[in-house]
Amino acid sequence: MNKLFAFAAALVVSAVTASALAQGTKPAEPPIQPPATQPPTTQPETKPETKPEAKPETKPGDTKPADAKKTEDRVYVQLSTSMGDLVIELDNAKAPISTENFLGYVEKGAYDGTIFHRVIKGFMIQGGGFDATMKERDKGKGIKNEWKNGLSNKRGTIAMARLGNQPDSGSNQFFINTKDNAFLDQPRDGAGYAVFGRVVSGMDVIDQIEGVKTATKDFHGDVPVEAVTIKSAKKLSAEEAAKLAPAGGKPAEPAKK
Repeated sequence: MNKLFAFAAALVVSAVTASALAQGTKPAEPPIQPPATQPPTTQPETKPETKPEAKPETKPGDTKPADAKKTEDRVYVQLSTSMGDLVIELDNAKAPISTENFLGYVEKGAYDGTIFHRVIKGFMIQGGGFDATMKERDKGKGIKNEWKNGLSNKRGTIAMARLGNQPDSGSNQFFINTKDNAFLDQPRDGAGYAVFGRVVSGMDVIDQIEGVKTATKDFHGDVPVEAVTIKSAKKLSAEEAAKLAPAGGKPAEPAKK
């Protein structure tokens, strides 16, 4: 009987932890064993016959170089909230899918007027999906989970929120880690949680948001009693971000009490 009780208690703790980042519904418990993965099959490479590449003729007036279209490795976004502003550096090199997805919502103004609807002290703050009345915002299809990109859920990083047991369900919701949460890097339900950037200015604002009083509202737990609103979200140039972010952009350590 004691063994049965201990086993049941362990399942409850696991379910509570895993549900913290679910978007509106509690996820199922993580599987006892991770899904099996098949090693890639390799075949001898057959190299086709190569011929000298013909160089295109350059005519006077041609000004478009072949590498004119380059992607930015780092992209910056400013979130102006009801408690202060913060600047986020998105890692387009390591998380291009998540970065493009986030920027899409920014450029459409989809985050304007949303709130941080889930705040858990000593863990993270989550937002992007609800307005102040807890009405869910429209969202697009889920994106591919980039959890294997080498970025870790450390303090000050921003990551994709998603449904439990549905790795590719991330859309408009995101969360910012307020402490190192390395366990979120692990495939608890077949995948981890994909980090796609970090806060380079405004960690003091994040710490203030983390400390607000929360309650249950419309069946949602950990909702701030007084709404913390994202008033606007806009893309910044690297020069604009540099003026707002401290040297190095290293997230500040939490204030000592």
